[in-house]
Amino acid sequence: MKLNALHLGVVGAGAVGGYFGGLLARAGHQVTLIARQAQAEAINSSGLRIESAQWQCHVGHPQLRAATHPAELRSAQGVLLCVKSGDTESASAQIGPHLGPDCWVMSLQNGVDNAARAQEVLQRPVIPALVYVAAAVAQTGIVQHFGRGDLVVGSPVPRVGEVFSDAALNEIADVFRQADIPVMVSNNVMHALWSKLLVNCAFNAISALAQVDYGTLSSHPTIRPVMHGIVEEVVRVARAGGIELDLHKGLEACEQIIAGMTRQHSSTAQDLARRKRSEIDHLNGFIVREGERFGIPTPINRTLHALVKLVESTF
Repeated sequence: MKLNALHLGVVGAGAVGGYFGGLLARAGHQVTLIARQAQAEAINSSGLRIESAQWQCHVGHPQLRAATHPAELRSAQGVLLCVKSGDTESASAQIGPHLGPDCWVMSLQNGVDNAARAQEVLQRPVIPALVYVAAAVAQTGIVQHFGRGDLVVGSPVPRVGEVFSDAALNEIADVFRQADIPVMVSNNVMHALWSKLLVNCAFNAISALAQVDYGTLSSHPTIRPVMHGIVEEVVRVARAGGIELDLHKGLEACEQIIAGMTRQHSSTAQDLARRKRSEIDHLNGFIVREGERFGIPTPINRTLHALVKLVESTF
């Protein structure tokens, strides 16, 4: 049965926010992108275009519009948080006063703790979502799609006096499914988020420092052992924190990413190419901090984190 059209907000109009916001608008939902002034003006003037190898779509008024002020979310029934991990608290504080009491919030961000951090600021449940999409912003208002585009979602961390039902989570998942966005509801989303973090740690910094795509970096014989070492460090840190990652499965996941996203440059690579601050503190840097907390050495992750921070310091 067709769900009723919703008013949905997207905070952060980058590759992830533009891709999923655009598909939801294409499906008939009213989508409001919260973006910077120049982005908002360009999108409101020319709409948003998603370019994929097999398909393209273009959405604009009335289904999709952009705004600069979070007050435009006051009638939203759901909000996708798609900002960089370092902006989670500030973005949550900005949108919080404008969200209705029944508005759900979902974090579509890199890292493992964004939903919990946003939830602490918003004082409402925030759905953690694992994002698998290869996409980039070609220019303002144009998102290039290179592969995949699916989500894994799970229940928010329980808060005192609040219960987020499985039925509610599945109803929200259906909003995406009816927009042709594959969604899996997981009862162990933290394990899935850590598995994605493992992949991000293996690819993001190397792709960024060399400014190459996944296919190129993986074909270089000296890089494979480095990636293997990164994965080993992440697995050890995860297990110390109670997340039972499997080394063999982690390495297999990396191979699947190489096969499915050969042309993809990591989000960190895209940030450095634009001389922008990246999310490295919440990727390899997060592993370094957790390693210190548990007394586990992480020399490869530490080196990659330090090198990316060195590049960022020149901006």
